[in-house]
Amino acid sequence: MIHVADTDTSSESGPSRDRRSSAEVRRRHGVSETPEDGATDAALALQWSRVRARLQDEIGEVEYRNWLRQAVLHGLDGDEITVMMPTRFLRDWVNKEYGALLTSFWQAENPVVRRVDIRTRPAGAANPAPDLAEPLPGGAGAGKTATTARPDDRADGAPPLDPRFTFDTFVVGKPNEFAYACARRVADGPAPGFNPLFLYGGVGLGKTHLMHAIAWELSQRADEVTVAYMSAEKFMHRFVSALRRQSTIEFKNELRSVDVLMVDDLQFLIGKDGTQEEFFHTFNALVDSGKQIIVSADKSPSDLSGIEDRLRTRLGCGMVADVHATTYELRLAILEAKASRAGVPVPGRVMEFLAQKITANVRELEGALNRLIAHAHLFDRPVTLEAANEVLHDLLRAYDRKITIEEIQKQVSEHYNIRISEMSSVRRARNIARPRQVAMYLAKQLTTRSLPEIGRKFGNRDHTTVMHAVAKVTELMAADADFAEDVDLLKRILTV
Repeated sequence: MIHVADTDTSSESGPSRDRRSSAEVRRRHGVSETPEDGATDAALALQWSRVRARLQDEIGEVEYRNWLRQAVLHGLDGDEITVMMPTRFLRDWVNKEYGALLTSFWQAENPVVRRVDIRTRPAGAANPAPDLAEPLPGGAGAGKTATTARPDDRADGAPPLDPRFTFDTFVVGKPNEFAYACARRVADGPAPGFNPLFLYGGVGLGKTHLMHAIAWELSQRADEVTVAYMSAEKFMHRFVSALRRQSTIEFKNELRSVDVLMVDDLQFLIGKDGTQEEFFHTFNALVDSGKQIIVSADKSPSDLSGIEDRLRTRLGCGMVADVHATTYELRLAILEAKASRAGVPVPGRVMEFLAQKITANVRELEGALNRLIAHAHLFDRPVTLEAANEVLHDLLRAYDRKITIEEIQKQVSEHYNIRISEMSSVRRARNIARPRQVAMYLAKQLTTRSLPEIGRKFGNRDHTTVMHAVAKVTELMAADADFAEDVDLLKRILTV
């Protein structure tokens, strides 16, 4: 949880004020107060400020905010500049993606600098820069005013907000557009009728992404806002710890003093009667004081069996938004966006294959693409359909099913963008007849049905029609590589 505090030194004067002014310059520009070797001065802080400005101009606002906003200048030791990041993940990413750029900008700014060392900031270290502060465990990240936190906040064990989960990186489609719009509305400020905001949907559909995005957006607002973000499990853990330490009053006061309370995966409170009661009272206290509550769960409030009726009723009295299962178009858009951010060329047919095969979970979908990209990097090979088949065989096997003619007709219709009813129609237009022939060919190749049985599934056609379709598709595949690739893609989608 983040506590926002203001510092006013306007009444100071003399040497003390000069010393404080120098420290304030270092703090304002993201320079550590206690470097390991030597004292960093105001000139170094201003250099760092200019380097950051150049970085922001070079890579853009979104990337800068996601990856470099939390960077802190630790000091200059000889010809080496040390920059601190809050986590190992961010350290490794910044070093890999922006290390050369940082070094180049520093060398242009200060000829003494020959090397930039990117390290992880020690746990418990103070955040010297209000606009670069690290997201605290259970908190919403840094605001534009100074932030402080109790040292034991870091002992919670909760991870910081994921810098990848912002509104800018959320791919919007029909299944999630309403939930996205509600999340944006709440992130923009007080929203009558949206308190509480309850997001629900299946695993891996984007609820947590939206929760993190709201928290990031709130943290960027110019006005002071205190945000507590935690999972329901963390809420329970902190409540139980407070009971053991006999510090429940402190726990209550801490949570009830925030402007926004965000609790993820509320279903984990099912069966935890004592924790539910505490959450209910916290909920009421915050809503009665006009504070915002945002909750996510895997089911709607009315379907959360095991939650007390009074709590379930309160959860449903605001805005309830469902994150629906993804469509093929949304899955494809997600893959395209992820491949674009990764800067790796992924053939469209590979993304179409993944979007068709991995349908239940966006996390699995993104994980599959990550595995393909990693495999391509490690073995210096291009991303291909064959590589996808090889690398993802275990994941794809989970989606195996018995192939039916109905399934073949459905997949072929979607691929060629025709109505499934056209598979049985009497229309003979080429844009209808060719997909129908492909479906017949695949039915003969992938099922054990006889030719007469296949014909009956395609509008009671004669078995000779099926034979002609199989022969025609075979001929076209031999003569047209693009057509053969189309049929091969459909076959892989249906069989892998």
